Amino acid sequence: MNKQRNITLALALSLTAVTTLAAPVKENTSPIPASEYEARIQQAMADPKTHAAGKRAAFLCVYCHGEDGSSVQENIPNLAGQNPVYLLTQIQKFGDGRRKDEFMSGLIKALSNEDRVNMAVYFASMRPNTPGSKDAGLIERGRKRFQTTCIGCHGPKAAGNKAVARLAGQRVSYLTLALNNYRDARSPRTDPVMTLVARKLDAADIPAVTAYLSTLR
Repeated sequence: MNKQRNITLALALSLTAVTTLAAPVKENTSPIPASEYEARIQQAMADPKTHAAGKRAAFLCVYCHGEDGSSVQENIPNLAGQNPVYLLTQIQKFGDGRRKDEFMSGLIKALSNEDRVNMAVYFASMRPNTPGSKDAGLIERGRKRFQTTCIGCHGPKAAGNKAVARLAGQRVSYLTLALNNYRDARSPRTDPVMTLVARKLDAADIPAVTAYLSTLR
């Protein structure tokens, strides 16, 4: 898997380098201030060319996140349907090192600010289509646990917002990994609030909550 990821990264960076050399410089590459994220997203959403441009930039992400932002790998999150400001924030964090992943950081650093904004808008416009759980009993238990534990931050339909991730429609494998990492305060998923919440879940809660979330759209 790591070997394949490295090969994919090398190919993606090579293609990006060729594209960059062949195209004019579109904008200053200084980081976008966080205070401007929302304005940049709104500006991009009003431009009819953004969707196509975002899809082109997203070719870097196809191997793991899928062409439409629905994960094609276990333990990899869906980007489809996330709030575009939230997505841009996470993209910028990978780019500047606040979130650490050698593979992701390498990809993001190959993108211009314009590409990052366009890609965030593109993925936000998609809807996740990964398979959901079919276990009705587990789903119902998860629904009840979600409503008592997670709804305050992630919302009644787990759609998230510009500061909080969308959980609706995520892969069970990814959600399980993330919750276990939060519960154990294990890098790269370290967040004091999520650690506190995850530690309130017992061994039977995690499969139930993740099953329920996987069915939401």
